[in-house]
Amino acid sequence: MLRWNEESSQVQAAALMRPAVSASAKVEAICQTIMSDVKEQGDIALLDMAKKFDNRANPRLRVPLDEINASEQALSAELKYAIDTAYANVKRFHEAQLPKDIKLSTQPGVECELKYQAIEAVGIYVPGGSAPLPSSVIMQGVLAQLSGAKTVVLATPVQGDESINPAILYAAKLCGITTLIESGGAGAIAAMAYGTESVPKVNKIFGPGNSFVTMAKQLVAQTIPGMAIDMPAGPSEVLVIADERANPEFIAADLLSQAEHGADSQVILLCNSESIIEQTQQALTRQLAKLSRKDTAEQALANSSLILVDSVEQAFDVSAQYGPEHLILQLADSTPYLDKVKNAGSVFVGDYTPESAGDYASGTNHVLPTYGYSATYSSLNLLDFFRTYTVQTISKSGLTQLSKAILPLADAEGLDAHANAVSIRLEAIKNEQ
Repeated sequence: MLRWNEESSQVQAAALMRPAVSASAKVEAICQTIMSDVKEQGDIALLDMAKKFDNRANPRLRVPLDEINASEQALSAELKYAIDTAYANVKRFHEAQLPKDIKLSTQPGVECELKYQAIEAVGIYVPGGSAPLPSSVIMQGVLAQLSGAKTVVLATPVQGDESINPAILYAAKLCGITTLIESGGAGAIAAMAYGTESVPKVNKIFGPGNSFVTMAKQLVAQTIPGMAIDMPAGPSEVLVIADERANPEFIAADLLSQAEHGADSQVILLCNSESIIEQTQQALTRQLAKLSRKDTAEQALANSSLILVDSVEQAFDVSAQYGPEHLILQLADSTPYLDKVKNAGSVFVGDYTPESAGDYASGTNHVLPTYGYSATYSSLNLLDFFRTYTVQTISKSGLTQLSKAILPLADAEGLDAHANAVSIRLEAIKNEQ
């Protein structure tokens, strides 16, 4: 337990430091090598990486369509219902985000429009190094489906020589995705960015991942002209703000639900009660012992902090400084504090709103900014799969009137050709009269 007000600014900063950030230079060098290999060798590089990193003796890249179509036969009725429900809820929430074109006259004879157009080719990355994530297929695939993107490529790693998880395939089938690539990490990101013999080149890459995936996404966006990414979505993290009447068992469960994602995940508790923190520590020990991913969660907990603050108000200040991916509010009454929420990717309000609901089936999106990028990036939404462009149509009378603004501005900026493009038209209009 760290007593916030008793620590130096250096110790406070260390408590909020993401573990993967300190390794960024090493990660970048590895990613650059991987990207170069994929660019030069294409499919061969991906197959070699599957053997090296995923322990696959006989790797493949493309999943056959008949395997995708038959996937639901391998699912239990309970899992199929769960995937169907999550798909329906996520689709319902994001359908409400479908954009509408705007058209208006800014002044007589000057008509302006804002048009939305789906990004034609998108790449979806679904983590799977330690566990298959059909929920991540749904969170991204539904949006690609609603946008009407022409090309959708889904890449996910498969460990060993097991078959790709049928839940991944069924979720992809619901979303209308037919191009599935069994490849992960920085190599998969590079393949979607450059294109290979088996992997179509895309215009924008989406999806969360570990520090290597995050770094590769940033590098392709910086080095490949026209390439875009959704956000730097890296290892998962959660911050819980709890008061003196919060349930320690609930807090521990929420912390562990993120800690089990990966060894580089991070969880933080901010609480104004020393007793609740101590009880949470005890609950963590009890619950951790029962987890199938105990070792992974333990490693994540080593990078995490339980912090005693003086007040709930101070907790919100510390949370804003950290900028959590997930922010859980276990408070007697969260309403007065909602306006204090800053720099959070997604917020979960109340004792009975676990982060797991947003991860799977409530309807909101679980692809969220990490590393503190929530200060400038938003949760994944349907508009991320669109680009906008503008249209203007001006009549003769409209240009005549608008020239009174254009010509003085062009003159002030010393751009004679800009002014001439208007003046020559004004002269033509005058000669017609």
